[in-house]
Amino acid sequence: MFNIILLLHVLGSIYQKSTIEDTWTTTDDETGLEKSEVVFYKKGDFLYGKIEKLLLPEDQGKRCVKCEGPKKNKPIEGLIIVNDLVKRTDGWEEGTILDPKTGKVYDCYLEFIDNNTLKVRGFIGLSILGRTQIWKRKSSLITK
Repeated sequence: MFNIILLLHVLGSIYQKSTIEDTWTTTDDETGLEKSEVVFYKKGDFLYGKIEKLLLPEDQGKRCVKCEGPKKNKPIEGLIIVNDLVKRTDGWEEGTILDPKTGKVYDCYLEFIDNNTLKVRGFIGLSILGRTQIWKRKSSLITK
């Protein structure tokens, strides 16, 4: 009986970690410091990502002053920055990502490097013309 419970627990953990719906920690490209926590969630067939928390003290309370439209001057915490991604065999694509620092919106795709590491690519037109960030699953950082 114990073996069955243990097996179910292990299988549940593997499944949970392979899903993208979780909290992911972003890292600042320039400083290497953890910058924010983004929560991914699905709505219908689409994936979205919302900034749940800003981690740097100097970013607390910041607003998206360079954003346009309905996001202009909205608090960055709570802002949906990943929109309308569609599941594909090797990841999520065909959506957009907003850089709250510049207010610019880029085409975007996501793919797992491993269960706890996500490659996030923002680009204009061709994916070769863009920038890649590596995001870590928050739960994997806590257990280290």
